[in-house]
Amino acid sequence: MVLIGVGVVMVGFFIRLNPLLVVTIAGIVTGFLAHQSLYNILTQFGTAFETNRYMAIFIATLPIIGLLERFGLREQAERLIAKIRAATTGRILILYMLLRELTAALGITAIGGAAQTVRPLIAPMAEGAAEARIGHMDEDTRQEIRAHSAASDNIGLFFGEDIFIAVGAVLLMKGFFDQNHIHATPIDMGLWAIPTALAVFILHSIRLILFDKKLARKFASNIDQTSSTVHGKEMEL
Repeated sequence: MVLIGVGVVMVGFFIRLNPLLVVTIAGIVTGFLAHQSLYNILTQFGTAFETNRYMAIFIATLPIIGLLERFGLREQAERLIAKIRAATTGRILILYMLLRELTAALGITAIGGAAQTVRPLIAPMAEGAAEARIGHMDEDTRQEIRAHSAASDNIGLFFGEDIFIAVGAVLLMKGFFDQNHIHATPIDMGLWAIPTALAVFILHSIRLILFDKKLARKFASNIDQTSSTVHGKEMEL
């Protein structure tokens, strides 16, 4: 019965209600089903907020990101990448995913993120590389590139941080194993996370390479036209 709160979250997200409202209602429903008083439920809300209040620090970065975008960070990133002929959308995202995974493995998880890095910097660079090769893109392709950019960040962080022995997920697993009398040290879990992170990096890199080829097939006519224009200009020079 207590797990009905999970169902409340699923339904709330499905009908696209405010996430904060949905989670709050789910917590209250779960508390009542567990036969807790309203006072205890509100107390747990307050305790959780106080314990995790550091997570609200990201709010301080929003004005900075807004100012950077306002003064043309996205446009400058696109122009910079467009000048590098060897750059492709897949290669840029593979490089970023590698950097994200390595830094997360060292416990540096705040160096990237969807809001502070992907949106203002990585996604525009990936779009700029695509535009330099295929020319004008439709909106669906642009959104797909942005989705791959966010995915590269999430994958690099998710599988890279498990290598770092002091991350919350590893400590949570350690506590779970201890409760079930299973001997496992954080170092063991970190070592076993390395082949998983490596395998995921290879698999997603293949996906990104295939995505490059998909763009090349979809916009083959644009690529031929761009190559002809560049060749003509070189002949004139």
